[in-house]
Amino acid sequence: MSEILLQQTQVVRVAERFPEFMERFPDPAAMARSSVESVLRCWRGLGYYRRARSLHAAACQIVTVHGGKVPDDPIALRELPGVGRYTAGAIASIAFGRAEPIVDGNVARVVSRLADRRASAIDRAGLAWCWNAATHIVQAAANPGHTNEALMELGATVCTPVSPRCDTCPLRAMCASRKAGSQDLVPPPKPGAKRQTVVLHGLVDARDGTVAMEHRASGLWQGLLSPPLVPGPAGMEPQALRQASGALHVDAACARFDFQTTHRAIRFIVHAARFGRRAGLRRIWLDRLSGEAISAAALRVIRAARQDRPRADRLQP
Repeated sequence: MSEILLQQTQVVRVAERFPEFMERFPDPAAMARSSVESVLRCWRGLGYYRRARSLHAAACQIVTVHGGKVPDDPIALRELPGVGRYTAGAIASIAFGRAEPIVDGNVARVVSRLADRRASAIDRAGLAWCWNAATHIVQAAANPGHTNEALMELGATVCTPVSPRCDTCPLRAMCASRKAGSQDLVPPPKPGAKRQTVVLHGLVDARDGTVAMEHRASGLWQGLLSPPLVPGPAGMEPQALRQASGALHVDAACARFDFQTTHRAIRFIVHAARFGRRAGLRRIWLDRLSGEAISAAALRVIRAARQDRPRADRLQP
């Protein structure tokens, strides 16, 4: 549970939510008995919701294939949805004491500096080298789990990307980069990834204390509730939005805001709208949205549409 939660999410945020997850889903069987929607509701606010769907699928597979017990074999672990080489190595070594390596950005930096390897650590050859180095280290360790955790912690707190604290590093005597004075050059910085820009028109039908919502079938926020979202150019006309969404009426834009994800810069353009009966669309009480599986972006779209409404009918923060 902790390893899936920690994928691309800060430790401090996971620490706040971990007790709630363990109380709700104390073992794989408890999660497998629950719906994926209940896992998504519990996941709300942690981002990367595909992890929640994978976690539920993994729990179901653990129950049906492994009798409800998490396997200790790294090959079997990697067959679980959402579990890659790093997560399998972390679980196998930390939970079961298996001599399995892990490589994340912190570990890659530590092993690269120890060897003063000045080539990229993120291309195919660089990653293969880092995994090989981490494998040699963990196979020589008396306690593989502690060793892996120590490598991660060393990279996070001492062997940092900028201004590493070499004078306090317990491995300073064996660090080739420190001897060469190249620690600030190893590994070379990775090029910044270009963030894709996406425009989404949010169509909010909020009336009588309810709002029209649908489950996202694919793409961003798949499986979560959202007002209908229509991709298109920023200047998309209400008539085109009606045709694309099946709405009875769409107003001109009433609000715009930007929302950042790791890989995308999303420009939301918010419209008040009216829908009739439409497959997949249902009305949910505004004051009950906090108990639903809904993204922070969708909540913000609704709030933006409601900001000029009478106070009694606004969505509460």
